[in-house]
Amino acid sequence: MKLKILLPSEVLLLEEAVTKVTAEAQNGSFCLLEHHIDFVACLVPGILQYEAVEGGRQLVAIHEGTLVKKGEEVLVSVRNAVRGGELGQLKNVVEENFLQHDERERVTRAASAKLEADLIRRFVELNRHV
Repeated sequence: MKLKILLPSEVLLLEEAVTKVTAEAQNGSFCLLEHHIDFVACLVPGILQYEAVEGGRQLVAIHEGTLVKKGEEVLVSVRNAVRGGELGQLKNVVEENFLQHDERERVTRAASAKLEADLIRRFVELNRHV
C-alpha cells in the first residue's frame, strides 16, 4: 500500500510503501492490510501506527481527521500530526503541540465571537439612527 499523510499546511508523509496501518476511529481501533476492501474512517486524536516496507514500525501522533483507503492508496488527512520515534517521547510532544494548538484555537474563537457581537451591536445602533 502507499500511505500519504496530509496536513492543512504541509505534506507530512508522501507515498510511503507500507504493509499495515493501525489507527483509532470514533467507533474503535482498526487495522488495514494490503488486500482489505476500500474503507473510510473519521479518526480521533491518538497514535497512527504503520509498518513501512523499509524502516519497520513507525508512529505518528494525529489530532483528528479522515482516513480513506481506495485500492492500494491510503490517504490520511488530519488537522495536526507529529512523527515520532518512541511512544513516551511522542506522547510528550503530542501533549505540548496539541494543547498549544487547542489553546490558540480557543483564543481565536473567542476573538471571532467578540468581533461578531461588536458587528451586530453596531448594526443595531445604525438601525436606531435610521
